[in-house]
Amino acid sequence: MKKDIILAGVGGQGILSIAAIIGQAALNQNLHIKQAEVHGMSQRGGDVQSNLRISAEPINSDLIALGKADAIISLEPMEALRYLPYLSKEGWIVVNSVPHINIPNYPEESALEAEFAKLPNVISFDADAVAKENGGVRTVNMVLLGAASMILGIEDTKLEEAIGDVFGRKGEAVVETNVKAFRAGREAGKKQMER
Repeated sequence: MKKDIILAGVGGQGILSIAAIIGQAALNQNLHIKQAEVHGMSQRGGDVQSNLRISAEPINSDLIALGKADAIISLEPMEALRYLPYLSKEGWIVVNSVPHINIPNYPEESALEAEFAKLPNVISFDADAVAKENGGVRTVNMVLLGAASMILGIEDTKLEEAIGDVFGRKGEAVVETNVKAFRAGREAGKKQMER
């Protein structure tokens, strides 16, 4: 088992929480993990990106080479496209279709959708709406993680355990809310893959 994953988004969206949960789940499944984070201007809504490498064998480098990522998981469509050169030909994009418009010349939604339509493996959906129905807008990162769980190669039970590990200090109610959002995202991901 080997997965090279790029996590992308805008500061404050919860990318680093996703990275922590995937990393903990991988460790709980006795896998090796390397992670490199680029925070950018995260305090000001700038781009945040993390390289996450998971393998059954030891990993030498923590950075993903161009054309080698198995997945790009992004809480924002333009940020997903920013890292497209890193995606392998068979790789997956899992993306929240709701844009975070933080620059004046942000592309039209139709232009973003056209770019995703050119790719063979895309899970794109309104993760904000799913989060609002299943725990609140603050859980959108867990919704996206749930959708991505379809392609990660990590048992969903291990991911749920890791949600408990990461959010446990915030109390059982927070853990339950995030697990509920994760499960709703997993269902949304299944539906996207069946299309």
